[in-house]
Amino acid sequence: MSFEEPVKKILIYRLGSLGDTVVALPCLHLLARLFPDAERRLLTNFPVHAKAPAAAAVLGSSGLVHDYMRYAAGTRNPLELLRLAMEIRSFRPDLLVYLMHVRGWNTVVRDRAFFKLAGARRLVGIHGESEQKHRFNAVAGKRESEAARLARLIAELGDARADDAANWSLSLSDAERAAGTAALGALAGKPLIVCGPGTKMQAKDWGQENWRALLTRLSAEYPQHGLALVGAKEDAPIAEFAAAEWSGAKVNLCGKLTPRDTAAVMEHGQIFMGPDSGPMHMAASVGVPCVIPFSAAGLPGVWYPTGEKHQIVYHRTSCSGCGLQTCTVEKRRCLTSITVTEMAEAARRALNGQPGVNAPIDI
Repeated sequence: MSFEEPVKKILIYRLGSLGDTVVALPCLHLLARLFPDAERRLLTNFPVHAKAPAAAAVLGSSGLVHDYMRYAAGTRNPLELLRLAMEIRSFRPDLLVYLMHVRGWNTVVRDRAFFKLAGARRLVGIHGESEQKHRFNAVAGKRESEAARLARLIAELGDARADDAANWSLSLSDAERAAGTAALGALAGKPLIVCGPGTKMQAKDWGQENWRALLTRLSAEYPQHGLALVGAKEDAPIAEFAAAEWSGAKVNLCGKLTPRDTAAVMEHGQIFMGPDSGPMHMAASVGVPCVIPFSAAGLPGVWYPTGEKHQIVYHRTSCSGCGLQTCTVEKRRCLTSITVTEMAEAARRALNGQPGVNAPIDI
């Protein structure tokens, strides 16, 4: 795409939490490369009562985004929409980059009309209805990742190179890395397993008893390894329960670090274990192999972590792709059918540096 006038201001539309921001990193890096002198703002949702969006905790001082604009997700309040339109019009973006999740086509059309009325001069990332969806790769037997889909939608700007590890960089600072090392204390410099067993979504919860059994088994097999537990403050009790029988050195860092400091801790790990979650994507972004019991609520491939070193345990059931956040009828059988033995074998492969496994298993 060529521009007759210099692009001085860019508004990027991407809602979501930590993981949603991480998978957009290749696109954010592309925009920073193409328009290094442009002011780049991210229109995103802010957690209730928060002064900054979840995206700020991921991007920090990376320079990929310079500021944030608040959007009340799902709002139909005319005054709130008018406020947002006026704020966008005041910003006067030369380019609106649409990096939204797969949405109903009527919603996409509505969004396009809104941004044009708000004064966005050019829009990138909105194509036909079928183009918005994740493409299926018959050879790989899975769908394209969310990161690849986003890169494809803005390919008219350039190649985001979502398969290049450099484009997943969080640009962690020396201070953030020092904070991660300090948090590990005596575990820094020793073989380390990082685990974040907590999740807010019932459909992704493998179960604290399973995590405890897995960590107990790995503790016996790898007595020289330390264990770092990560997550939000509310994840601390499940992490403590899961690691209760870990016989080696361990530290529970849940709720004690910022997401970027947590990423710095993850850099020390030989593997990361946890559910499909934001921490998983952060671990992958810093190059750590992930061992994940994947819920089949989502289709294979869409939310897999970036890279080829990961061990994905995914049981494809008759109800796969349901998209549920809470599973009651099937009682999460896609997850409960994943055994501790399967996960222990996956962890061994990752710790031994064996190639990643991500093909779904039909049950």
